[in-house]
Amino acid sequence: MNLLEKEEFARIKAEELEHLSAEEVIRFAVQQYSSLTFACSFGAEDVVIVDMLQHISPETDIFYLDTDFHFKETYETRDRMVDRYNLNFVRVSPLITPEEQDEQHAPQLWTSDPNLCCNIRKVEPLTRNLSRYDAWITGIRRDQAPTRANSKKVEYDYKFGLMKFNPLADWTSEDVWKYIRDNDVIYNPLHDRNFPSIGCEQCTRAVMPGEDPRAGRWSGNDKTECGLHK
Repeated sequence: MNLLEKEEFARIKAEELEHLSAEEVIRFAVQQYSSLTFACSFGAEDVVIVDMLQHISPETDIFYLDTDFHFKETYETRDRMVDRYNLNFVRVSPLITPEEQDEQHAPQLWTSDPNLCCNIRKVEPLTRNLSRYDAWITGIRRDQAPTRANSKKVEYDYKFGLMKFNPLADWTSEDVWKYIRDNDVIYNPLHDRNFPSIGCEQCTRAVMPGEDPRAGRWSGNDKTECGLHK
């Protein structure tokens, strides 16, 4: 399909899939695209999708962006999921080490230029990995942030040039945690310590009562997204 055909396909399917369950959206994605991957951050939404994929299509590739700066609890969650599901997560790494980043740019780059840091350690590796696929699945939800409020269950991802499926787009946080409890899904223990959104250790803090769920990400500046989602 050319770009116009992909745009039209995404528009039509977005309407058709809007009232389907998350599992049905994943089944559609699996049936429609043999070259499909899921981006896992080991947050609450993503462990839900990992669990769903093990029942629907356990052979689907699942990758994670290893920024070298994740919390130890995030790596431990990964390891527990490997043991539970016998998974082989694909590790996608930046082209340069943290030490090389310090030398080429600035020590603790995330404090002086968090956008550049995210670009080096997240956006470029994601771009490189997604170039191998025709479609990807994410765990984003509309009520996570204003920047995600218009997310469709399927849309054409102009930034990375492939189809994008968001099966949990219409879920609430309560829906996510109900699924985790009902299905005994492994999750990051940081969620129990007031970390509703978990990124790199240097750029994530606990959220105080009454704060927005993503207030703990890049606290102290106006950055709200790492650049993976428009």
